[in-house]
Amino acid sequence: MTLDLAKIEATLLAAAKAAAAHTLPLFRTPLAIDNKFTVGFDPVTEADRGAETVIRAVIAEAFPDHAIVGEEWGSSGDSNDTWIIDPVDGTRAFISGAPVWGTLIGFAHNGVAISGIMSQPFIGETFLAVPGRATYRRGDTTTPIRTSGQIDLPPARVFTTTPSLFNTPELAGKWRAIESATRLQRFGMDCYGYALLAAGHADLVVEPYLNTYDIAALVPIIREAGGAIACWDGSEPTGGGNVVAAATPELLEKALALVNAS
Repeated sequence: MTLDLAKIEATLLAAAKAAAAHTLPLFRTPLAIDNKFTVGFDPVTEADRGAETVIRAVIAEAFPDHAIVGEEWGSSGDSNDTWIIDPVDGTRAFISGAPVWGTLIGFAHNGVAISGIMSQPFIGETFLAVPGRATYRRGDTTTPIRTSGQIDLPPARVFTTTPSLFNTPELAGKWRAIESATRLQRFGMDCYGYALLAAGHADLVVEPYLNTYDIAALVPIIREAGGAIACWDGSEPTGGGNVVAAATPELLEKALALVNAS
């Protein structure tokens, strides 16, 4: 079956637009916050649930036979073509008023994400990839994006959401190794960090414990911009796991070697 890439792209854009109409009016307003965890804190709000509902409706209208996996409403359908949704990636940022959250929608064929969008509607930025190109959109301007081309660890700029993700005996040494080997580290970026990597403003993102909806949309954005991304064991990251994203395959290889040696 030949994929209708133009229709997939149009659906990504339409679904992100529908989500923005729901999330933007709620951003930086008093919101009821529910906690998914009985121990710890994993927040969810009306913005998350409502945005995923409208995204699902757009996808179902365009591709009724496709499967959908979403963070808030789970899985539906059975198909080799799957849409993977995180309606508000970075809910902690959302409820803190920080505009580094985003709506993530990925499209996977046979288990590998090949198209995706990261929409940050408050800033008005969209990062989108389909096979053959990755683009940045703001207002009426659309431009191609490319990674920095960095191949070495010492000059690299690194993002992770928080170093506390590595606060276990088996992971602590891995973050210390990355931190010691690179020039600059920044935290709290959520999905926005991966988008900045694709656009050439960062060189590495290293994070453990990702779910498929945290990363699937970002995989094609990074790859189509010239970057490389894999799980720490070198496997395909679309399904989630411990992930390294890098500006180049060469830098990815060096980061993976460092993580696995630590």
